[in-house]
Amino acid sequence: MNDLKEYLIPFVGLKIGKHQFDYQIDNTFFKNFDYDEYNAVSVKVDIVLEKKSTMLELDFKHKGTVNVPCDVSGEEFDLPIKGKLKLLVKFGDAFNDENEELLILPHGEFQVNVAQYIYESIILSVPLRRVHPGVKDGSLTDVIEKLESLSPKENKKEEQQNNDIDPRWENLKKLLTDK
Repeated sequence: MNDLKEYLIPFVGLKIGKHQFDYQIDNTFFKNFDYDEYNAVSVKVDIVLEKKSTMLELDFKHKGTVNVPCDVSGEEFDLPIKGKLKLLVKFGDAFNDENEELLILPHGEFQVNVAQYIYESIILSVPLRRVHPGVKDGSLTDVIEKLESLSPKENKKEEQQNNDIDPRWENLKKLLTDK
């Protein structure tokens, strides 16, 4: 976690007003969190810190791509993602990050670590089901044909069983409809 020092924003020396911080996120960032689900990451994160007399407001915005395997075809593709997060930082007696939109820092603190918030906002902006755009629009024809050839076929025995119904069952069905 020592590699995350660049994500510590010292706010003590800043004047009251808005301040801009920009980060370029790649795979090395996620290695610090032992997260290796993405093949490649290229996400730009913009943070606007607004310092006020009694609190801080942080506005996170991120946009970029993560290279992930398709859940349907297994093909890797660049998935575009974007998202935003608003965080209020107030000061109190003890550290408290239980609320996702409010961070309470002890009165003596002079910096805020934004790495966890960047990590969570990127992770949460990736959809649970990741489908290659070629599967959606049909341009990935060789993969679609392979999937169709591997899909289970209807069983001919089941069709014959449906056609060969015991006549006793037919008589019982008539009893239900003869009310």
